[in-house]
Amino acid sequence: MQMTNDPIQEEVQPDVDRPAPQKKTGLLVGIFILAVGTILISSVLGATFGFLAGRVSDGFLPDRLAGFFGISTGVKSPEVIKQQIIEEDSAVIDVVEKKSPAVVSIVISKDVSRIQGSLPFDFRNFFGQDVDPFGSSDNGEQKKKIGGGSGFLVTADGMIVTNKHVVSDETAEYTVMTDDDKEHPAKIMAVDPVNDIAVIKIEGQGYPTLDLGDSDALKIGQTVVAIGNSLGEFSNTVSKGIVSGLGRSLTASGGQGQSEKLSDIIQTDAAINPGNSGGPLLNIDGEVVGINVAMAQGAQNIGFAIPANQIKRVVEQVKTTGKITSPYLGVRYVPIDEEIKKAFNFSYDYGVLVVRGDRVTDFAVIPGSPADKAGIVENDVILEIDGEKIDEKNSLSGLIAKHNVGDSVVLKIWHKGETKDVSLVLAERK
Repeated sequence: MQMTNDPIQEEVQPDVDRPAPQKKTGLLVGIFILAVGTILISSVLGATFGFLAGRVSDGFLPDRLAGFFGISTGVKSPEVIKQQIIEEDSAVIDVVEKKSPAVVSIVISKDVSRIQGSLPFDFRNFFGQDVDPFGSSDNGEQKKKIGGGSGFLVTADGMIVTNKHVVSDETAEYTVMTDDDKEHPAKIMAVDPVNDIAVIKIEGQGYPTLDLGDSDALKIGQTVVAIGNSLGEFSNTVSKGIVSGLGRSLTASGGQGQSEKLSDIIQTDAAINPGNSGGPLLNIDGEVVGINVAMAQGAQNIGFAIPANQIKRVVEQVKTTGKITSPYLGVRYVPIDEEIKKAFNFSYDYGVLVVRGDRVTDFAVIPGSPADKAGIVENDVILEIDGEKIDEKNSLSGLIAKHNVGDSVVLKIWHKGETKDVSLVLAERK
């Protein structure tokens, strides 16, 4: 009996204890709870990161915290923006500190008749001494400041570039105030017969200088800095702006009834005031890209500067010859517009029409000029110079100004319905 019962007991023993099914059930329950928990945690984290990403896009979280959570955003944090502002300001400050010493103030003074009887009492008695506060000289004349302008040194021995209209009064005296507050009498070396540029000279050596940059490389929107003797009173005044336009043309008027047509010039929103004339317009690298020349009346933040590449030619001429020569063609003209195009049935919408002026002496072609010698006549249309079209971007005077006296150029001419090429040699403007 024992022999038969022992095996049976060994077979049924597992059914009595049942340990295996209990383990499987617990495992299944654990897996279920883990799955549910994972889903819940994922949902919560997803919602949280979605919320954070939304707040980052609203600018709620800084880039540093967003980076910690692994969230990318195009919104710049205040810290990043502040750093960029500091870097730009530092660049401008660096330009001003390094380049201002080469910018000078020009004082214009003149002997004028002593004004008498215009005051209610004698200023000599008022001051209690025999002193004339107006600085009268013994001959009844007094030295009086009548204006001011700006300029900048281009050579260490005192050569200064300024505007022609700043030193246009031949009866006035000009004094240069350098950055160290020293006064230097100045003499006029040369004036440009076409552009509003002049070169004056002071005695001395070792002056700081400015480098002339490439104005053709300027881009609209580029940062520029103007430095000058603002209002003729505040020397080395600094203003910052951008290049607002290129290739502008306008007629500038001076305070003494002077007017001058300027072409291919730079427009900027950097503040340019009376007295800034002749001062430099600098790029962020501290190079001169223009010479401040005019401001728009009745407008805000519209100033103009002559491109540096025009100044380079002038400076080199004065260095080598002591004078400024300007090439000319010798024609009177008007740009082609829609009205002229229709009236003459032109097939071209660019170029200039050679015309005579209102007076009898206003010839269309100046006798003996390069144009006259080349056979150009009234009603001809000059289309191109050396393959460059004459249009809003390239004026006739601007293209001629790129050359020197004695240069040979090729003009494309429309003459009585036909086009032809004409070669001529540019002569000196008298």
